Amino acid sequence: MKSCLIVIDAQESFRHRPFFTEQGLPAYLAAQNALIAGCVAGGVPVVRVLHREGPAVPANPFSAESGQVRPLAGLAGFDAAATFTKSRHSALVGTGLEVWLTQQGIGRLIVSGIRTEQCCETTSRHAFDLGWQVDFVTDATHTWDMVQPDGQPLAATDIKARTATVLQGRFATLCTVDEALARCASEAATGAAA
Repeated sequence: MKSCLIVIDAQESFRHRPFFTEQGLPAYLAAQNALIAGCVAGGVPVVRVLHREGPAVPANPFSAESGQVRPLAGLAGFDAAATFTKSRHSALVGTGLEVWLTQQGIGRLIVSGIRTEQCCETTSRHAFDLGWQVDFVTDATHTWDMVQPDGQPLAATDIKARTATVLQGRFATLCTVDEALARCASEAATGAAA
């Protein structure tokens, strides 16, 4: 089965949101970059997805006019097999990604990027419902602390744990970076032997 790594919303726009902090960002970038490097080395296509929405004004960091809808500083450079821009949580809504994946014969998506519980989780659920196998690389996703409706804090680590809990065995296979890359290597070996 042919795999594809999707790097979702790893973009500078988030640095301009009030919730942005550097907490957890270095670990995320290390994992994301290792995943990208491993996929590139293994010949696995890497797709970049960027998020753009809201008013087309420089003050909106998710508008093209802001200049912030670009790769996050610290993210490894890579030649994307394709780049898509979305305006919804799922990378498969209105982007052409679904068509591209089908044309490329992709059977498994490796999901990574920002934010764990929003666009990464939503894309994973959507992809599974459309028939793709999904590897969700939790360490190569990132999010920030949030405030619950009752005003209590909710730590980013708890958000990631909740996402992993609801995806595992239902919508995705949870993988570390090394596990996702091993699955790709196994797939490549099987394909070479066929």
